Formats: sequence, structure tokens, C-alpha cells
Amino acid sequence: MGVKLKLMVAVPSVKPKGSTSIIRNVYPNYKVIVLNDDFNTFEHVANCLMKHIPNMTVDHAWELTYQVHYEGQAIVWVGPQEPAELYHQQLRREGLTMAPLEEA
Repeated sequence: MGVKLKLMVAVPSVKPKGSTSIIRNVYPNYKVIVLNDDFNTFEHVANCLMKHIPNMTVDHAWELTYQVHYEGQAIVWVGPQEPAELYHQQLRREGLTMAPLEEA
């Protein structure tokens, strides 16, 4: 259900001294997860997702909102740690109940 996005993450390269091979450091992605609660309305959750999650469409926001309600949670964004922390904090400040950030 929903659209899955594949994100490209800039990965620094390291060439060990005296070596001809390059080692790429891969940084993990993080999941931003909204949890169900008894006090946020459907409209508030959907509006918050559209306001704070990049490229969130009305239809996808409502799909995720229903998933939160009926399944207890929904992964609303996956990507690098720094923006994940920002979106998590913004949604929490709007009053949404958030799971801790998890590595994807």
C-alpha cells in the first residue's frame, strides 16, 4: 500500500593508505514512524504529514493516516538520519505520537 521511494545517499569514499581499493562507508537510513493514539484526529494527522513530510500527497497522507489508525502505526518516511530527526521532531511538536527513530 502506498508509494515506496528509493533514496540515494551520498557516501564518502575512503582509500586506505597504500591500497588500490576504495572502501565506501554506507550510512544507514532511518524510519519515521507515527503511532496511533486516542486524541489526534484523522484530519490533524493527515495535515501534519502533508505539512512536514516532503512530497507528501493528500491521498498518500490519508492512506498513512488510516494505516496508523487501523494497524497502530505507519512508516511515513525513510531516509538519512539528519532529515529523519527533523521530520520526527516536527511531527512530535505537532502533537503526534511518535515511535523512536529506527534504522531501516
